[in-house]
Amino acid sequence: MKIILASQSPRRVFLLTQMGVEFEQIPSDFEEYFDDTKSAEEVAKELGLGKANAVAENNPDDIVIGSDLIVVIDGKQIGKPESVEDAKVRLRALSGRTHELICSVAVVCKSKNYSKALSESSFVTVDDLSEDFIAEYAATGSTLDKAGGYAIEHPLMKPHIKKIEGRKDVIIGLPTDLVSELLKDFDIDVEPLDLENGITSDEGFYK
Repeated sequence: MKIILASQSPRRVFLLTQMGVEFEQIPSDFEEYFDDTKSAEEVAKELGLGKANAVAENNPDDIVIGSDLIVVIDGKQIGKPESVEDAKVRLRALSGRTHELICSVAVVCKSKNYSKALSESSFVTVDDLSEDFIAEYAATGSTLDKAGGYAIEHPLMKPHIKKIEGRKDVIIGLPTDLVSELLKDFDIDVEPLDLENGITSDEGFYK
């Protein structure tokens, strides 16, 4: 039995590696969706389970981890930008405001009939962003693979993060406390990461 991360996210790979977990990476082809008739927590869990289940179908004896991150502002669920222009729209919406991020962790093991998902929230307050900054940051292209169109540790964005409430790993895309909790069901003991002082081992990872 091995552990599989059903994600192509380099940030999730980084966090899971920092936890000391040995795993293989098999990106899921499960299609993401949003549904504002449901809570963001419910949708995040559904998406995490969907991603894990899609990979577990061909790996029934393994422990498959899926995850999803949703940004919520004005009651609307937001995922990754579809273009640079879309990223600019999202950054304008976040400017000078506090928004919520909900991240799920789901674990599936078909042979053990195990399927469970948890979620956790954090809040980020962003400084007022000028049009020049928005254009400069969006032009980096690093906004396109991130929910909400930004990363808190990106060298350009980091100075504009005014306040964080909750765990940083939720915002980055993988709540390591939830990973630790779920893996305990398989007698796998790994400690969650403490990111209160920020990521220092690989700052360039967020560029």
